[in-house]
Amino acid sequence: MIQAKNLHKYYDQLHVLKGVDLHIQKGEIVSIVGASGAGKTTLLQILGTLDKPTVESGIELRINNEDILTMNDKTLSKFRNLNLGFIFQFHQLLPEFTALENVCIPAFIANKSKEETETEAKKLLTYLGLSHRMNHKPNELSGGEQQRVAVARALINKPAIIFADEPSGNLDTASAENLHQLFFKLRDELGQTFVIVTHNEELANMADRKLIMVDGLISN
Repeated sequence: MIQAKNLHKYYDQLHVLKGVDLHIQKGEIVSIVGASGAGKTTLLQILGTLDKPTVESGIELRINNEDILTMNDKTLSKFRNLNLGFIFQFHQLLPEFTALENVCIPAFIANKSKEETETEAKKLLTYLGLSHRMNHKPNELSGGEQQRVAVARALINKPAIIFADEPSGNLDTASAENLHQLFFKLRDELGQTFVIVTHNEELANMADRKLIMVDGLISN
């Protein structure tokens, strides 16, 4: 599902990633942990095609058997929208739109039909226990509900992989536990692949594999 070799990233003179090798299988939940500044979010952003690695000899990044490093920006943007989903610490829902409308946005960007998209979005929101909240705007939802809307939005285009950056970092304990259980339900029932950066030890230890980053490298 993901094959990465010799990933480096420099920001001016700062060497953040120092040759990361990584292989992630379909249907796997992988957590990435480490101290602040270890390179976790940088790695996640590069794997999620939101940032580009520094070109080095021997570098490779393949997702779903596609060579990411040879894509131009337009092709990469289309690939990202159709194949990758994202969940962030702050849900990043658009405040002027309802839950249903927020979920639909990535599908509309992919030029999918309004009818088909809304049907799928309603199905996802119902699956996530939000059938009674579809027409509510984000400020009318609890933190846990907002994050579940963000999960539905990440799922709308049936992505191969969902990348999550501190997905429960802004939630209370009960909502965080519910979100963590949801990830595993999605993996078990839909075969969803997750790559999760987290400081939450409980979530990290639940994952199929826990990768520990130290000073720009995976240490295990």
